[in-house]
Formats: sequence, structure tokens, C-alpha cells
Amino acid sequence: MSPSQIIVLATPVFFALIAVEVAIGLKRRRNTYRLDDAISSIGLGMLSQISAVFTRLLRVGIYTAVYAAVAIWPDHPFWTTWAGWVTALVFYDFCYYWLHRAGHESAVFWAAHVVHHQSEDYNLSTALRQTSSGALLGWVFYLPMAVAGVPPLVFGVVALIDLLYQFWVHTEHVGKLGWFDRWFCSPSNHRVHHAVNDRYVDRNYGGILIVWDRLFGSFIEEDEKCVYGTRKPLRSWDPLWANGEVYWGLLKDAWHTRRWRDKLGVWFKPPGWRPADVAERFPSTAFDIGLVQRYAPPMSRGVRWFAGLQFALLLAGVASFLWMADGWPLARSAVAFLVLLVSLWAICAAMQGRIGMGEALLIEGGALSMACAALGWVEWHRVFKPLTMCIAIVVVFAQARATPGVQRSEALLLGALTFSLVGDVLLMFPGYFIPGLVAFLLAHLAYTALFRQDAPWLASHRALAATVGMGAVVFAFLWWGGLPAALRAPVAAYVLVIALMTAQAIGRATVHGDSAAVLVAVGACCFMLSDALLATHKFVTPLPMSPVWVLSSYYVAQVLIVAGMLRGASQWLRHATAAITAPSISGAR
Repeated sequence: MSPSQIIVLATPVFFALIAVEVAIGLKRRRNTYRLDDAISSIGLGMLSQISAVFTRLLRVGIYTAVYAAVAIWPDHPFWTTWAGWVTALVFYDFCYYWLHRAGHESAVFWAAHVVHHQSEDYNLSTALRQTSSGALLGWVFYLPMAVAGVPPLVFGVVALIDLLYQFWVHTEHVGKLGWFDRWFCSPSNHRVHHAVNDRYVDRNYGGILIVWDRLFGSFIEEDEKCVYGTRKPLRSWDPLWANGEVYWGLLKDAWHTRRWRDKLGVWFKPPGWRPADVAERFPSTAFDIGLVQRYAPPMSRGVRWFAGLQFALLLAGVASFLWMADGWPLARSAVAFLVLLVSLWAICAAMQGRIGMGEALLIEGGALSMACAALGWVEWHRVFKPLTMCIAIVVVFAQARATPGVQRSEALLLGALTFSLVGDVLLMFPGYFIPGLVAFLLAHLAYTALFRQDAPWLASHRALAATVGMGAVVFAFLWWGGLPAALRAPVAAYVLVIALMTAQAIGRATVHGDSAAVLVAVGACCFMLSDALLATHKFVTPLPMSPVWVLSSYYVAQVLIVAGMLRGASQWLRHATAAITAPSISGAR
């Protein structure tokens, strides 16, 4: 069995123990769980496991290559005896100690490890909160085992044992354990490691054994209440930002600093170190433990139920993926990974209030439609493709009922989505390309009229020149590639319409200058990209994995336009309401 399959089999045990911890917490009236934080932590663990499918070469392949090339005692029978297994486990734990310590003492390693520390709760779900980028550099610390001749199979097994052991130490409901605390990583010892208290920071790195910390001066005993999290709080449930926040900060500091030595140094200096010129230009607030507050954005009961049910479905999808992915081609795994990642992001964004439940379903539907097409699941694609646009129509209709003052704009948006739905259905069946093209032509005309409602006609001449010019290039490419003569006039009209639609959207964004209008403009650009990719695939040359590129850009376009227009309508309603209810200047006293 692969490590991924073993994790799948262990998952019910993890959740059973989490349920026990929740029950104990409720009984003691000291519950340590919050739904949003637990979903975020477990979701990051899921993301770590599914991304591991693509980093296996780094985690195992390099180790195996070094073992085969330079192992001092290769294939020695000692490693398959009980003493050899124990030695390998202790050896691994020793290497893990130094990797873990580097994760707190060098910024580039902290950028990966920080994910595990971001939760401001401490419970068994925190144990599952793991990085997706740790394998990029972490393999270096285990090469001594390969050189010593520890077989790759033994290495893989002891690595899994070390990882599984660390699950149970993430709890506040187990106190000190006497002699056990002196030798092993225990809940008390590991609580210290997760705390941001001054005396606890960067302590107790051991995985199974705490003796490494005692030997190398990094041990401290738990003697005051722990405050959990990081000294620069994440304050987000976004799984992508959780994995990328520190990398982004390091990139910005490296970009802004003037000295080349500092551009390199920011990556290897201790976390928090910044070049003097950057710290002066972009000062950061000093950490004050007295000001620490848990990140807890408001979440309605409906969103709680939605997130919980969606997450349960996602968990089932991840388990299925991990069970089968080792036998799949890389491209197939990449498509499944993309769907799972997008779905996790949508759930977390809904919990955070960045998008509504309908928008989350729209995003997930688009991802599933794309995946079904890419994987050749034709019948499922015929379900999810129209379903996605039906969700978009329902979302807009619900907004229209809630904001009666902007019905004309939303009527045009509903019209555009309806024509898109018709086009989607027609293009799924052979022989209906021209009717499908006409349906999308009408959809783009409706979008153009929509974008004209609150902005001048073609407000940006630069945008007009760019989009028409790009359209001309695409049409010339299609002509050169063998576009049938009967289709040249319809395709030319179509290209012109979508170029004008995109120019109108960009011009509207220059007029409004807000994020909602920018979303719409980016969505229109994605429409141009999607149509260009579809035409290239159909008339010039087949594109590898064409459904991924064509449908991904298409659904990104629809989601951004819907989201941007709905947010713009909400802003308009708020401003109109404020203007109506505000007292007039002439009547003020």
C-alpha cells in the first residue's frame, strides 16, 4: 500500500479521536474546537496530502537516487531486524529535529512550516494542518539516512510512524505525564512549541523524542498558559494564502531591499529579520501578546451547515483521489487536484464571507464540469455544464429579488447567462456548432448592453484598440489555420462582438475604478481567451487537455462577471439607500 492509502485508512481513526476530544471538551465545558478553524486546518492537511502526489519525486525519488549512488552499507540485513527498525526510527527522528528546528530558525523553511502554526486553536485538527511546500527543501535533511544505507522502504515506514505519532500530542485535554515528558514529545511539551509566549517561542522541536531538545538546548517546560498561533497572524481561512503568505512577504522584502546580499539574506536569516532599508520604508507592528485576538469572522447558521456538508463531500472526494492517484497518469491527477483545490478554496471563502453560498456552488460546478470534460466523463459533463449556468441564473435571480432598484441591469445579466446556458447545451452535441455560436453571440451582445448601463460607450480608446487588434490577430491566425470559408463571416462577426464587449468592460472599469468593475473586466478578457482557445482547438490544431484550458477560462469569465456585477449592484444599492436616508443640507440645522 502507498503512504497515501495508509493515510486514507487512518482518517476514520483521526476523526473518531477528534469526536472523542470534542465530547470531552463539551463535558468539561472547555471545548477547544471551532467549526471554521477545524475545517481550515483539516482542509490544509487534505491539500498537503493531495499535493504530495506531485512531490513524491522530491520526497522519495531523490532519497532513492542518493541511496543507490553513495550508500555506505546498501542492502545491509541489519535494517530489517527489530534493532534496525528502531535505529532507523531514532535516526529519522534526529533528522526531523534538525529540519523542524530549521523551520523556525531560517525564513525559507519557516515559509513552509508556518502553515502548521497558524491555527489559534490547539486540538487534534491542528495536527492535521500541514504544509504543501515542505517537500521542496525538506528532503535535504534526510540524506544522511540514505548515505548510511537505510533502505528507501524502511525510510518510508519510519517517516510515516514518526508523522502518525505526532497526531495525539496536539491536545489541551492531556496534562503533564511525569517521566514520559522527560523523554518523549508529549502534549505538554508540544503545547509549548505551538505557543507565541515570549519564553516559549522556538522551543521543543522533537517529533517523538524530546531528548534532542534537552541535548541541544532548545527545551523548556510548560509552566504558564499558552497562547497559540503566530506572531504575524494569518487572519484568513484561504488555503492558498495560508501556504503562500510568508513566501510573498519574503519576495516583497527581497524586491524592495537595495543590497544584493540582503536580497539573498532575507531567505536564510531568522524569521522576522528584515533589511534595514526595508524595515525603515515599510515598518511592521511589534508583537504584543496582550493584543492577541482570535480570528473569528461572523458566520450564519446557514453558512455553517453549508460549509460542513460541502466539506464532508470534499473529504470523500479527497479520500477517493488519494486511494487511486498512484495509478493515474500525472495529467489526470492534476485535473482532480485542481477540482479539489478550487472546491476547498470556495468553501473557505464562503466561511470567510468573501463569497456567498451560491457563488461557491457556481465555482464548484464549473470546476466539476471542466474536470468531467477533461477526464472523458461525457454523461457527467452533460449534467454539470448546464447545471453550473443554472446555478448562476438562480444566484442572479435571488439578488434581483433582493435589490429591486437595479432590475434592468440584472435582467440583462440573466439574459446573458440564459443565452450562455443555451450555447453550452448546443455545443455539447455534434452538429450544433453554428447555433451554439449564435447563442453565445447573443450572450455577448447582452453583456455589452449590460456594461453600457452605467458607463459611457467605449470609454477607453486604448482598450478598444487592444481588443480589436487582438481579435484581428486571432481571426488572421484562424484564417491561416484553415477556417472554412462558410464560417469566416460568422466568426469575424463573433470576434468583433466579443472584442467590443471586452473593450466596453475595460472602459467601464476605468470609469468606476472599483474592484467590482475590475473583476468584470478581467472576466471579459477571460472570455476572449476562452473563445480563442476553443477556435484554435477546433479549426487550427488540437490542444492537449483542451477542456482544461477552454472551460477553465470560460468558467473563470462567468464567475468573475457574475461576482463583479452583483457586488457592483450591492454597492449601488448601499449608496442609493444612503443618499435617500441622509438629511438634506438645506434641512439641516
